[in-house]
Amino acid sequence: MADVPVLNATEVIGILLRLGSRKVRRKGPHRQYRHADGRGTTVRVHQGRDISPILLRAIAAEIGMRVEEFLHHR
Repeated sequence: MADVPVLNATEVIGILLRLGSRKVRRKGPHRQYRHADGRGTTVRVHQGRDISPILLRAIAAEIGMRVEEFLHHR
């Protein structure tokens, strides 16, 4: 998948929750999510701002997935 969509933070968090992650910490606009197997990532939640394709790829990589696999759970 060459074209990675631009998602908002709510959509990214929804995918993480569907994958079995849970919120473990919040500090300012940063939300940390961790899976039971130890994989974790941080999502920045800024009002009116989207998650760029570059950051989306980084979030997917942090939890050990390709961005295509991550987006499959939309």
